[in-house]
Amino acid sequence: MEAGKRGGKPCIRGLRITVYEVLEYLASGMSQEEILKDFPDLEAEDIKACLTFAAERERKLFTSRLEIFFNRFNLLGKSDESSCRIKRYLLNFLRS
Repeated sequence: MEAGKRGGKPCIRGLRITVYEVLEYLASGMSQEEILKDFPDLEAEDIKACLTFAAERERKLFTSRLEIFFNRFNLLGKSDESSCRIKRYLLNFLRS
């Protein structure tokens, strides 16, 4: 994937197809086979790479939001019982 094309959106293997377009096609109900048929330059691995990209981005966003929260309430690095209880509660809440 290449960032920098199509207004800075991540593109697939130098093509002018963005990761977001592929994800939108999947979300709208198109099957992988339909996408590959409509875009013959794409390969099955490209679609998997888009899903991996989305999952990794979501994980990073989750982690950064968690860090911001911990920093805001001065919980980072604390290991007292109350802080640990708050961290566990927050993690369980955000995962549900």
